[in-house]
Amino acid sequence: MVKLRAKCLLVGDAAVGKTALAHTFQNEGSVFPKNYSMTVGVELLVKCVAVPETEDSVELFIVDSSGKQELVDYCEKMWGEPSLLCLVFDLTSEESFTNCSHWMGRVQAHCRGGHIPGVLVGNKSDLSSRRGVQASVAQECARSWGLEYHETSAKEMENCDAPFLSLAKTFLSLYQETSRTIQNLSS
Repeated sequence: MVKLRAKCLLVGDAAVGKTALAHTFQNEGSVFPKNYSMTVGVELLVKCVAVPETEDSVELFIVDSSGKQELVDYCEKMWGEPSLLCLVFDLTSEESFTNCSHWMGRVQAHCRGGHIPGVLVGNKSDLSSRRGVQASVAQECARSWGLEYHETSAKEMENCDAPFLSLAKTFLSLYQETSRTIQNLSS
């Protein structure tokens, strides 16, 4: 049995539902934060994720970063060295999706060009009549960045655990690959 810890950076434009998604996941869908104020700076949430079909778990330290442009430089100083990335956009806002390129650029620059495994999340799937970003377009974008794609509705508490479960599985897989490489080098 392995218990790992990973820092997960949660970024995206303001008001796309990053905090609602993280809190819904942390509380196992038991509550949707209807009255909350926008994140100013960085908020840390922690949850241990049991990886299915294994006895292993990954404790995710989710760094929920403000999406307000005037706070990004300040927040970036608090990102540290993330192990995983959760990039969120609003499915009803083409602008928030377009801005994901900006966020990827910031994260890659912060991580000195290294690839960070992660997910691209289209939130607010409950607002299907106002949808502005098609799943196929988002999937292609995610694929080009080496990310998995998920759609969620934090408000309806739908699929909120899927992105974080995917991140935990990815992190465990990377750990296992690294362990095998080290064992092969020592033998």
